[in-house]
Amino acid sequence: MTKTVLRIDSLARIQGSVTRSLTDQVLKQLAPEKTITRDIGRFAVPQINEAWVTARIKPEQERDPEEAELLEISDMLVAELQEADKIVIGLPIYNFSAPAALKAWIDQIARVGITFRYTDNGPIGLLKGKRAIIVMASAGVPQDSRADLATPYLRYVLNFVGITDIEVVAADRQATDLEGAVKGAQMAITTLAA
Repeated sequence: MTKTVLRIDSLARIQGSVTRSLTDQVLKQLAPEKTITRDIGRFAVPQINEAWVTARIKPEQERDPEEAELLEISDMLVAELQEADKIVIGLPIYNFSAPAALKAWIDQIARVGITFRYTDNGPIGLLKGKRAIIVMASAGVPQDSRADLATPYLRYVLNFVGITDIEVVAADRQATDLEGAVKGAQMAITTLAA
């Protein structure tokens, strides 16, 4: 049974969006007790900068009030991830890659000592026991093709922070077969286990 789902919408388009519609259907299929919605396509996640990086590497008790404030959004986004049992990410392909908003979100949640840690044997993700469903949509880019720089990247990032149970629902190549792409994705959604 799904307790909490974190829904990440990273697309700029709201009306008529295939990605949003399919993400709605995934949520209906999962039927969670609680949904946390983070619409980073509309809520501007700040880009990281030098002051943010400096604040992030300081121990929490040594941060001044300005540094603590710089990390407030990051702390909130990380807390949402930590709370969720499942993460559903709407991933439209823009110019072969993920939207800039999604990259900004990734930069905010990839926190050493919080979502991953370094060891002598390499990095270890700390967000274990979670499941992610990526709802990928594209006009012409086939999923996991050489032109799809977004899906493998997002899969890698999720693995990096410890989320290894990942499924992709793809509505790709919509420009040549919109109806077929959407129907195929809808069929895949009906097979998702809650």
